[in-house]
Amino acid sequence: MTRRLFGTDGMRAVFGTPPLDRRTVQAVGYWFARLCGNGALILGGDTRSSRAEIAGWLAAAIRAAGCEVRSAGVVPTPAVAWLVTELGAAGGIVVSASHNPYTDNGVKLIGADGFKVDPSVEDSIESRVAGHGTVDAERDGVLEDEPELADRYLEHLAASLPPNRPLAGLRIAVDAANGAGAPYAERLFTGLGADCAVTCDRPDGRNINLDCGSTCTGRIAAFTRSTESDLGVALDGDADRALLSDHQGRICDGDVLLYAWASHLAARGELPGRRIVATTMSNMGLEKALEARDVDVVRCGVGDREVVELMRREGVRLGGEQSGHLVDLELGTTGDGLLTAAAVAAIVAASGRSLADLAAGFQRFPQTLRNVRVCEKQPLESVPGLSEAVASVERELGTSGRVLLRYSGTEALARVMIEGPDQGRIEELCGSITSILEAELGY
Repeated sequence: MTRRLFGTDGMRAVFGTPPLDRRTVQAVGYWFARLCGNGALILGGDTRSSRAEIAGWLAAAIRAAGCEVRSAGVVPTPAVAWLVTELGAAGGIVVSASHNPYTDNGVKLIGADGFKVDPSVEDSIESRVAGHGTVDAERDGVLEDEPELADRYLEHLAASLPPNRPLAGLRIAVDAANGAGAPYAERLFTGLGADCAVTCDRPDGRNINLDCGSTCTGRIAAFTRSTESDLGVALDGDADRALLSDHQGRICDGDVLLYAWASHLAARGELPGRRIVATTMSNMGLEKALEARDVDVVRCGVGDREVVELMRREGVRLGGEQSGHLVDLELGTTGDGLLTAAAVAAIVAASGRSLADLAAGFQRFPQTLRNVRVCEKQPLESVPGLSEAVASVERELGTSGRVLLRYSGTEALARVMIEGPDQGRIEELCGSITSILEAELGY
């Protein structure tokens, strides 16, 4: 089936435009509730100005389907996932567009097991939406947030870490992206014993991800240095991922964090099979660095749902993406930026070493990544001249590099990534490929 509504991370669009219009959102909410069966659905979302209205649409549709609604209000995506299992709910819905600008929003569906639903569930919903059209629901549903649900989530995060103020002695800088993590970051880190400095924690509905957060790492790098912190944390809009900076302001992306976290677990004999999962976008340096620790990297497609699916199938504890979606299946079911940051900070505190020192064994291969905005997502193999250009680059790189082409699952973008021994040369090679994409598919 060609899926029109759902991408790699739920349904996402400019608010008010299909599929983020009221009729489509309500149809999706209604049929998801019908598929979930009896029981409550947990709603939560980030700080976008459109969240409350979309949540109202969903509440009316869910009740029309015969299900109860409980609203956690503004909470990170992983909070909804955890609350579903903690409360024995039938499922959950997150209203968020993650790292996108405030004008966008989205819908992410969580199953009764606390994991993001399988694509087959989304396909089933989509077929019902297409076959039945609108649903008989009130335009808006009244929702009363339950703040105690967020409190329970924070207690869960704290209980996931070693006891007795495991971050004591650390100073942590946080860029909360004016998003879902803004009300909770300082509470969590100070409660764990850290001295905490926070910026971008004043959401106004329109400033989420605006020149801040994990997509604007220059801010956390500078803030970490200016506050003389031991490490910095940059969340994204729905706080399901985090990037860190060391005390010198050098950014540690998901690959670096996977290296530090996996090394810690492996040294303690707590990494089953001595394997982790990473995506095709992770740097080749991760494999080389963990190879020295006798840890293997198993690769999968892009998206934290792909990561988690492979982890569950292969019995792997730890996995994640370069973008900062990291998952420890002993602690959670989805990427969790607050948990990732706290867990890595606890490793730093326990080791008595700096984050820079813990990351020193990771040497990144030169890499370049370019995005090409496209009019339509034609099969890449059908783009004239593209396959030949890629083959030529692959012949030149041989075993010392690689080429990856893919479409974004959430935006109208084609992504070209090349790794190789020389930065200047791979940028030239990347330009030769992107020029073809721009000519054939660009605006």
